[in-house]
Amino acid sequence: MNTENAEILALQGLGWLAGDEDGLQRFLNLSGLDVKVLRAQAGTSDMNVAVLDFLLGQEDLLTRFCETAGVAAKDLHLARHRLGGEG
Repeated sequence: MNTENAEILALQGLGWLAGDEDGLQRFLNLSGLDVKVLRAQAGTSDMNVAVLDFLLGQEDLLTRFCETAGVAAKDLHLARHRLGGEG
């Protein structure tokens, strides 16, 4: 997992969340962000990490995202590690 692929995976996760009303609302509630701030910070390092952390902490959403995106949960862990932490 290189940095570019990790960033792409995080953006895919954010895009998927944007299409899942329940998931997006849970992310906004837990992060304290509003949609305007989310849009402004999409793609930043901090937002990429936040999205990956959120998905990794929400098993139901993680499973659905992985199935939809055709990726393994391990890939999100690897991406999180690559972007600055253990995840």
